[in-house]
Amino acid sequence: MDFELDGHDGGAGLGDEDDIYGDRDGNRDNGDEDEDEDEDDEPEDEEDFIDYDDGPRLEPPPDPQAQAAAHNAPNVEGDDDEDAGNPPSIGRDHVERALRQEVHVVHFPSARAGEAIQAITPGYGSYSDEVHAENNPYAPFASKRDYEFAMWAKMRGPGSTALDELLKIDGVRNDLGLSYKNTRELNKVIDTHLPATRPRFRCKEIMVAGEVFDVYYRDALECVKALVGDPNFAADLVWTPERHYADADKTVRVYHELYTGKWWWNKQKEIERKEPGGTIIPIIISSDKTRLTTFKGKSAYPVYLTIGNLPKELRRKPSLQSQILLAYLPTTRLEHITNKAARRRTIANLYHACMQKILSPLKKAGFDGTPIASGDGVVRRCHPIFAAHVGDYPEQVLVTGVKTGECPCCEVPRDQLGNHEPYPFRDLHAVITALETADIALRAHACAAAGIKPIHQPYWQDLPYANPFLAITPDILHQLHQGVIKHLVSWVKSAFSESEIDARCRRLPRNHHVRVFTKGITSLSQLTGREHADICRILLGLVADMPLPGGLSPARLVRCVRAILDFLYLAQYPVHTDHTLTLLRDALDRFHANKDIFVQLDIRTGWGVPKLHFLDHYADLTIQLGSPDNFNTEYTERLHIDLAKDAYEATNSKDEFPQMTIWLERREKLFRHKRFVAWCLAGRPPLASLLTAAAETPRLKMMKHPSKPAVHFDTLVNEYQAKFFREALTRYAIRFRHPNFTDAQVEAHADFPLPFRTVAVYHKAKFWLGDPQHPRLSSDEFDVVHATPARKTKRGQVVDGHFDPAIVNNTNGEYAGVAGYRVARVRAIFSISKEKDRRALFPGCHLNVPSLLAYVEWFTDFTEPVANLGLYKIKHSVDRHSGERLASIIPLDHIRRSAYLFPIFGALVPREWTSGNVLDECKTFYVDSFSDRHAYRTIY
Repeated sequence: MDFELDGHDGGAGLGDEDDIYGDRDGNRDNGDEDEDEDEDDEPEDEEDFIDYDDGPRLEPPPDPQAQAAAHNAPNVEGDDDEDAGNPPSIGRDHVERALRQEVHVVHFPSARAGEAIQAITPGYGSYSDEVHAENNPYAPFASKRDYEFAMWAKMRGPGSTALDELLKIDGVRNDLGLSYKNTRELNKVIDTHLPATRPRFRCKEIMVAGEVFDVYYRDALECVKALVGDPNFAADLVWTPERHYADADKTVRVYHELYTGKWWWNKQKEIERKEPGGTIIPIIISSDKTRLTTFKGKSAYPVYLTIGNLPKELRRKPSLQSQILLAYLPTTRLEHITNKAARRRTIANLYHACMQKILSPLKKAGFDGTPIASGDGVVRRCHPIFAAHVGDYPEQVLVTGVKTGECPCCEVPRDQLGNHEPYPFRDLHAVITALETADIALRAHACAAAGIKPIHQPYWQDLPYANPFLAITPDILHQLHQGVIKHLVSWVKSAFSESEIDARCRRLPRNHHVRVFTKGITSLSQLTGREHADICRILLGLVADMPLPGGLSPARLVRCVRAILDFLYLAQYPVHTDHTLTLLRDALDRFHANKDIFVQLDIRTGWGVPKLHFLDHYADLTIQLGSPDNFNTEYTERLHIDLAKDAYEATNSKDEFPQMTIWLERREKLFRHKRFVAWCLAGRPPLASLLTAAAETPRLKMMKHPSKPAVHFDTLVNEYQAKFFREALTRYAIRFRHPNFTDAQVEAHADFPLPFRTVAVYHKAKFWLGDPQHPRLSSDEFDVVHATPARKTKRGQVVDGHFDPAIVNNTNGEYAGVAGYRVARVRAIFSISKEKDRRALFPGCHLNVPSLLAYVEWFTDFTEPVANLGLYKIKHSVDRHSGERLASIIPLDHIRRSAYLFPIFGALVPREWTSGNVLDECKTFYVDSFSDRHAYRTIY
């Protein structure tokens, strides 16, 4: 048996961006201007990486068998130059490093931009005066219990009838000490004594095509003032644009928040030229129709508003109420209009008429500016400017007025959508000229020539500085997951045997991030975005070594899958640089270079897919508006639950919209009061940031108590398959006590009896995947490594053991990349919990012994990625003489994260393999870099 031993302030004048946003009547700039790149800046600091060291490092020696196997590893056969379709490997390390370097900031050069013009009482101060909360922070509620019961009743409690019945029970109200005796009185307290910090809903009749429709809406300008003036956001609002660079020479631009894109910088220039001292409030509109009920068929058409001054981390959290429900639009289908073209035209006119009425207060304020106070009491001259409209493809078509099947942004002809060639963005000046044509016939002809439908007064027509064709944003959910990925999965199912695809799905190993489709994926229908994301994690592994019918090489198909997955994961980066955008464009180029395989297989006859074409605009729109995760419609879908579906459930389903709006207004008041009470109880501290403090999150998180406090060595051998646990532990002890020993010396001293026979065992460990030194890249996601033996349920069914592979810091691995790392399968996570046992095994150095250890079985080293796939190929590391798998004991914190392995099934998956035994039965694997976004950024 064998074992392995283990910001700069720069620029004198107004800097110029490449402005692709057109202007009209002095409000939109048509010219392109060059950036000034001659500002000085401070030299960049050294990179920071997480340090995984904790005590002496035990390094497994190189495995000659693994190195030899790497040269003989079969690749996906190609029918042309194999390297032509490979994902770019040169520079990826440089790209990832640049994301973690110190950001060099160039502030907007005008000192007056975003300037304060007045100071008033901060938001919580005026709120305190209105509720008379000097001696009672819970006012207008009589006591803490009175307040908490009201919060429960309106946020979590039963319906009003059930609540009334509860309070009628003899003694309940008196025992609780409530100041109200029924729902009506509670509502009266909320309506009359809690300040309205957000505008009330109005109802307006809109007449279109001779028919009247009710629109429930709020004053858009007052909604903007409510967001800007919320004390909860005061410490996080951004008032001026900035340029961010990844290098001191300012050659590599960085894009993340909206204020780092070129749009804000260019609009700030226009405002400063008109009248210095303005503050831009970028308006982000989201709209999407949703069903309120499953069976009755009722629907709602909510419109949401938020502002780009808020960091995206706050905008995507519904609990912070950083998005305001602006309106409920009419949902009529106009079925009485029998002509389909006339019906579509009327629906478009109705939509724009409603939106024009709702957003009309922004017209004058956007052009001239208006005083708005922030939550800290500072008043600025603010210009609310329409910046982005977030929606799925039907919504994009409706907003821009283009025909279905065309691109909402550029002038590409419909029959050339799949050509992957650059086309100019639509000419706003030509569109506005066509819309202003007086004669009806000439207007229709001019609109057709401009590429839009003859809409009657689009809502954006009179909004200053607005360009709707460049306000359409990338959308990860509908364009990628529910669009391109949906198509790709259907093409793959058509190309290969569906039974073989499902057989592979059922035999993939389990992992914290990866869903095992026990019934396969070919029979699934009406998949959600989450399910498409789950399929993306395994799609490349499914097609990696599956043959195409007729002996056709699968190389180009594999390249297409890899390219689209690269694009998907790159698009989801929270921070982009010029280099990541180059990788994004390259991924799309690789797909288009190989897509004809689907034509050759008679799966496609053309590529006129608008969502696929829109991928050409991702890089340009990121440069203008920041990273795509600023605008994902996934956030809008989540808002539907709180602001539409839950609101409807609180009504009696009759004339529901007036009830829904009142219900929402009361909840908003209670949310604001809840934050005020928390502020009072905290001692009324200065306003603080809400952004996540990533540095406070521990990298390793364990259960408070072990899963099994005393597991015998024999049990570890038999149930956990830790076959050489005793021998590995003695060698670890000798190596730890004598770190300078050679391997021969360790072997010579390791033959001694252990002074104990049990250890405490944990069945899982959690690893935080964020980067504490780079909060912009951090997430709140945890990874889990399992080491759980097989067990029986109460019904006698056997549940397979779950022993995860993991990526181990084998030498001096850094935060990203595989250099210095090796894959190992974790068989047991344990600790020597008894002090006397630690003293006996590690005499004189027991205090320095890591508290948590892991018994692992090694895989071979990382070598070079396999051609076309771009994945690393590994196999079990075994002794060349005995064939036994090499194992070691390592400190648990040497593990960076779990690793997901694709079994190499061959042409036909062995039917005796299962999800539970495939990691034991299969000999060779691909290391998946698509199991989650952290894996993609670090395993390359």
